[in-house]
Amino acid sequence: MTQPPPTEQDPDAPWLARVMHIAFFLLLGASLARFLLRHPWEDRSPWIVALSGALASLYLLGPVLGTRAAPRRIAWLGTVVAVWIVLVVLAPSFAWCAVPLFYTGLRTLPPRAALGLVVLLTAFVVFAQVQLAHGGWDPNLIVAPPAVAAIATGVFVYSDRQAARQRALIHDLIRTRRELAAIERREGTLAERQRLSMEIHDTLAQGLSSQQMLLQAADRTWDSDPGTARRHVRTAESIAERNLAEARRFVHDLAPADLAEGGGLEQALRGLAARESAEFHVDGTAVPLPDRTQSALLRIAQGALANIREHAGADSAALTLTYLDDQVVLDIADDGHGFDPALARDPGERGDRGHGLPAMRVRAQQLGGTLTVESAPGEGTVLSAAIPLTPLTP
Repeated sequence: MTQPPPTEQDPDAPWLARVMHIAFFLLLGASLARFLLRHPWEDRSPWIVALSGALASLYLLGPVLGTRAAPRRIAWLGTVVAVWIVLVVLAPSFAWCAVPLFYTGLRTLPPRAALGLVVLLTAFVVFAQVQLAHGGWDPNLIVAPPAVAAIATGVFVYSDRQAARQRALIHDLIRTRRELAAIERREGTLAERQRLSMEIHDTLAQGLSSQQMLLQAADRTWDSDPGTARRHVRTAESIAERNLAEARRFVHDLAPADLAEGGGLEQALRGLAARESAEFHVDGTAVPLPDRTQSALLRIAQGALANIREHAGADSAALTLTYLDDQVVLDIADDGHGFDPALARDPGERGDRGHGLPAMRVRAQQLGGTLTVESAPGEGTVLSAAIPLTPLTP
């Protein structure tokens, strides 16, 4: 797993950096005040004041240079440490300014170099404490500075690792969110393609097929029976007009044209049956149906009647809309030559190019319903679509 490098803008760093900067200047000011109070103006005092000012000015450049281990940043840190060492040699009271320098070194240098710097700073703190003791012996002078350095280093390393884990987690979450968004876009594209393929099959393809048959019939009778030929052409024109309306509606994902004209599902099915020379019946007490259910049942009826017209060779067909207590059922029956439903699982079976029965089944399943087909060679076909009255939430 690739982790993003730490930067000055890390969410866990700024507050601690500010605390350490404030602590450094407080310790530097306190050390200078202690020196001037304990040692009234001496020959070394101008050097102490000048070096304190130089150290403060140098330390102010730190945030400008950032936290990366770039050559300029390392040179700056080396200069700060060198000035601090000179101050400690001249005035041991400046030793405790090392604590903020621990933090700066650990954030700036590679791990081994940072630990080496901590050891060096600790050694000078011990040296300073011994000098301040004026020859007196106290074990704390030797033990306390290394203990404080070890604790500070351990806390920093632990916090830095936790911050690295947090950055890695955030990085993974962002990457996962982007991958999920890409998957959702792909799924949305596939769903839209499926919708368009079903709409085209159930409307435009069927209409174009009907127009082709009508125009072929008109061409055959144009010389022998001009009146019949003209009726075929006018019917083809009407189908083309209806197809144009359907195309405009499904591009905008609107209801089918028959439903948009008003009258609800029953009126739309009745008109469809009349155009296809099929019978239409209603059983049970009608109840209001959601728009999606009405649209799906009408599309299923259109697809089934198109299959009957193009493939079944039927003399008659019938549509029956039945309202039950918990579902609405649409049955489409014909007396054609029938087929083997098992063979229809082949996408190319009966010439529907995989969009007929599969499209109807998808429409029913999207609403929590089922599509069943009963047929046998020479015995006609009954297609039944059952949709619950409380369809699944998409």
